[in-house]
Amino acid sequence: MDTKIKVPQALKAKLMLWTDVSYHDMEEIDKMQSIPDLESVLCSVFGVDLPEPKRGVLLELYVQTVLFCRECRFKKEQTSALLSIIKSIHEANIETPLNNVDQCFKYCKELLLCHSVRRPPFSINLFSFEEVNCILNYIHNSYVRHYKLYKYIFTPQVKLDLCLTYSGIPDQDSSAPDVENVTEKEAEAVPETDSSPQTQEASTAEPEGSTLGSKSELKALIEKEVREQMMLVSGQLDQRMKEMADQHNRAKESPRLSHKAKK
Repeated sequence: MDTKIKVPQALKAKLMLWTDVSYHDMEEIDKMQSIPDLESVLCSVFGVDLPEPKRGVLLELYVQTVLFCRECRFKKEQTSALLSIIKSIHEANIETPLNNVDQCFKYCKELLLCHSVRRPPFSINLFSFEEVNCILNYIHNSYVRHYKLYKYIFTPQVKLDLCLTYSGIPDQDSSAPDVENVTEKEAEAVPETDSSPQTQEASTAEPEGSTLGSKSELKALIEKEVREQMMLVSGQLDQRMKEMADQHNRAKESPRLSHKAKK
């Protein structure tokens, strides 16, 4: 099992015209009117072979995109391109379980630029400026807002197995067998003598007391370190959540896309 976690990376946008959905596929999609029929043909076009609930969630994403395109009266080539754009953004989101919302939103804007500015062979003017703003609002409301939900469903959960090692404190598990061996050897070397029960109890109580003291010190040290780490991580998470909330609020208030082409 591969335990490596892919780190979020910047993605390069490219043209998506007829990439996943051909002209013939669009003719079949346009014939379908009911939701089950749309799900069936989209499942065949995109080759969706996933277990539930992933299959249902992904098909719902594609179906809602087709309905949005029909509402906006998009042409076949526009619907095909937008379906591929949605698919690419979703794949960028689920390629890593780590947070990559900034990379995904930037990738989304670059994809829309590639299909709204005439600059062959790098980009085409498939969508107008008004259509691009409408699409950006749709993607923000239907996908970016539920970004974490899609990531939770389609990516494996990451669990941290924390192991702490402290300098100056011996490992009790490794030292225990050595102490027993030394005790046994000393017992064999010392001749048998008459000893009272009180003397034996006193001799065995000393290592137990020292062991308990070592354990209590180790426990207090671990609790202190864990408490400090928890406070640090909690502060970082609070700051990150605040930044994400501010970013989403700004995107909601002014979802405007720069329409200037690079010369």
